Amino acid sequence: MRRPSPLPQSPAASRGTAEKAAPPRAARAVEAPVPRTPEREPEEPTPDERPTAPVIPLASPAPRPDAKPTAEDTTTNQGTDAADVGFLDVFKAARARRRALRAEIRRFTARQRRRRAVWLGVAASVLLLALGTLGAAYSPLFGVEKITVVGAQQLAVADITDALSGQLGTPLPLVDESAIKAELVAFPLIETYALEARPPHELVVRIVERTPIGLIETRAGYTLVDAAGVALSTTATPSPGTPLLTITGGVDSEAFAAAGQVMRTLPAEIRAQVTAVAASTPDDVTLELGGTNTQVVWGSAEESAKKALVLQSTMAARPPADVSSYDVSSPDAVVVR
Repeated sequence: MRRPSPLPQSPAASRGTAEKAAPPRAARAVEAPVPRTPEREPEEPTPDERPTAPVIPLASPAPRPDAKPTAEDTTTNQGTDAADVGFLDVFKAARARRRALRAEIRRFTARQRRRRAVWLGVAASVLLLALGTLGAAYSPLFGVEKITVVGAQQLAVADITDALSGQLGTPLPLVDESAIKAELVAFPLIETYALEARPPHELVVRIVERTPIGLIETRAGYTLVDAAGVALSTTATPSPGTPLLTITGGVDSEAFAAAGQVMRTLPAEIRAQVTAVAASTPDDVTLELGGTNTQVVWGSAEESAKKALVLQSTMAARPPADVSSYDVSSPDAVVVR
């Protein structure tokens, strides 16, 4: 067989190889030459024995993450998406998106909705309570069944109750005050009055009666008047125990106003003894005590409270039976005769 020709080597490589292969001179002389065995050329493999590589199908290279899609790729993707995605899929996706959005909104507004629900519940409760209260108050459940009169001394309670009987059965909030006033005006002795509702069925009428101070002789007879000159009643003959008033100028004069103030200031035990009152001016009010015909010179209506206390203490020290007159026009210097 033919030996293969050696590969050519560079001069440097040849020198290196020669230096490595060449033994030292001393050794070269000692060592004996070794016979070289002829090398056998490799046999070429037959076609059946040659190795066969696996066949790999060619595929398009995977796109890089940062690679921008080309116009061809975009057109291809759009065509594929349009072919694969239908109207129903778009509708479902949109509906799912809306549901997710509503869920997020509910989650973030839960606290606000709870607070709003609490306030609405409180407001509704208050409104229902108010409506229920008003409905019950204006219903027959709170109708007037009893009328109580307080403060009547000279008037008969039964007469006032009968006059106000038209209010029975009326709900307390609907009691007609103007109708009550029209009925009470018929009682001249009533000076003022006040209404008080006591649920569920009682109506209280508090009255203040006028205080009569004496009788004034008129053409019709003897008229009982109070300190304001209001005529309370008229009789043909004077009522026993009621003083007779002799006032210059009548009930509209200043003398009558002074006399009325003096009579209202007197203690009850002294007022019960007065049988006559005379006044021509506001500064010369004179009282007469019955039984002993003792006179009380009062003077003006100024310091009437102090004069009443001084007169009461003086009468206790010196009874009217032994005195003809008490002069308290100057309360600091009482004159007793």
